[in-house]
Parts: sequence; structure tokens; C-alpha cells
Amino acid sequence: MPTSGPSRTAVEIASQPACWRKAAETLPQHRTALPSRGERVAVVGCGTSWFIAQAYAQLRESGGHGETDAFPASEFPRGRRYDRVLAITRSGTTTEVLDLLGELAGSVPTGALTADPATPVMRAADAVAVLDFADEESVVQTRFATTALALLRAHLEAEDALPAGIRTVEEAAGDAERAVSAPLAADITDAEQFTFLGTGWTYGLALEAGLKMREAAGAWTEAYPAMEYRHGPISITAPGRVAWAFGAVPAGLADDVARVGGTLVAESGTGADQLDPMADLIRAQRLAVLLAEAQGQDPDRPRNLTRSVVLTATPVTVGEND
Repeated sequence: MPTSGPSRTAVEIASQPACWRKAAETLPQHRTALPSRGERVAVVGCGTSWFIAQAYAQLRESGGHGETDAFPASEFPRGRRYDRVLAITRSGTTTEVLDLLGELAGSVPTGALTADPATPVMRAADAVAVLDFADEESVVQTRFATTALALLRAHLEAEDALPAGIRTVEEAAGDAERAVSAPLAADITDAEQFTFLGTGWTYGLALEAGLKMREAAGAWTEAYPAMEYRHGPISITAPGRVAWAFGAVPAGLADDVARVGGTLVAESGTGADQLDPMADLIRAQRLAVLLAEAQGQDPDRPRNLTRSVVLTATPVTVGEND
């Protein structure tokens, strides 16, 4: 593990406020790849990209922009009719995404968000939004995922389709600046287990937080819709364990966490003193790096992971989310 200076992953995490602002600024050049108002849309991805797809689908549909579903690329329902399919793929090389786009060619308009303009997705999709300024050297995906969601949020904002209570991208970037530097409390950094919770669009963020902690630090994490927490998952919460909520906390949940001796983390939401939930995800990313380094692991090179999953006729190494 590197012994001097911050990890590459930490540097990329800290760059997110600037990346989100640039995504909003460059929106006009990416519109052809994005859904139009009223279209019935499926958003697909793998790993982190699938979780970002889930967050966007909830935002778009609840904002009245159009019916939106999210699927892992490998589970796309072939018999269902959509007006557009939007793929999210950092590397532009993920087998399941490319196979799906190839299968859909000529039958439904397709778009893609990617970080690399020199990859096969440029030919596989009808239109591509290239966010190369958010590309990453580290295997673990952080800033590309949130920047893709920032672009999609900026599009909804420009179309007057942001759901009530959702901050603008500029406001979220301001919160992100706080999130990249604010200290993480000891009852978080010293915890042995983390359960991430979300409601609506923030459930996708909860899933991504859990994945990031597992990837970078091998941490014991779980993720659930917030209202499902009391239907079984609360049994794992105890002293020294954290329930981390993205966005609004359901009534009574704080008391339930306290009753079993857990620590509730709830610093994001619509309140003036709360973070945008996407900025709160940055705090979970930082925690993953901190825990990895505390265990002597290299967060830039997590075990068992590669940048992209490219399948061949023979078994391949497990890949990172894309």
C-alpha cells in the first residue's frame, strides 16, 4: 500500500464537487443521449452503474418526466416495450451492456453515459454522453458514478422535472464541498458493521454505499429500503454497529435504533443544516478508504476486482462495478 500522500481513490473522491459542476455546465452537448419528456425509459448498468440507474429512475419518474425502470443489463426484460434505453458504463467495455445495446440496435433508440470515448460503447449506442473529465484511475468507482447522476439531475432540473425538495446540482456541489473535508465521527470510524438505508431515489445511494464499503475495505455492510429495516434487518444492529440513513428518516426509526443500542447516522435530507444525499455518499466513500487503509489494504487496488467485466469463453477474474 502507498505510504506517502493520499490514495488515488481519495483524490478522485475529493474532486467530485468540481466534476458535478462541470457535468451541469456541459449538459447542452449531451442532450441527444438523454431521455425526452414523456418517453418510457429503461436505464441499465452493472454494479455501481445499476445503483445509479435506480436512483435516477426514481428521480425522473417522481419528477413527472416519464415512466422509468432500472435493470442490471443482464436482466433487461426483452419482451417489454420502451421508447429509449439508456446505459451507464464507466469503461464502455462491459460485456453485458454491449451485448444488450447490440441486441437492441435498430429496434429502440439507445443512449449511453461513459467516461472513455475510445471504447466500443461509442459504436454500440445511438448517442453517447462522454464524461471523460470524471474518468478514474482507481478500480473502485466513485466520481464517475456521482457525476453521471449529477448530469442526469441537471437535465431534470433544466426540464423543470426535479421532484419537490431535491436540491439543484449547484446546491448539491456546495454540500459536497463540506462532505469531502468534514471529520468522520469516531462512532462511525470505529464501528464493526454498517446498514445503509434509503427511501425513494436514495435507496440506490444506500446500495452503492454498501457496495463501496465492501469493495474498498471488505467491510460488513447491508442495504435496505428504510421502511424495510424493521422487518428483519434491525436484528443485526447492536452497540458498535451503525444504521446510516440517506435522506428522510421514517418516523420512529431513530427510537428503534437507539433501543437496540446502535448508532444512527442521519446527516442528509431536505433540512437547511443537512447534506444533499448524494453529498452524503461522499462521506461513505471516504469512510471506505479510511477503513481500507487502517487495515493495511490499498483502496486503489482492491482484491478480486478489475476496472471492467469483460467476459470470454473461459472464466475470468471477477470485475469491478461498471
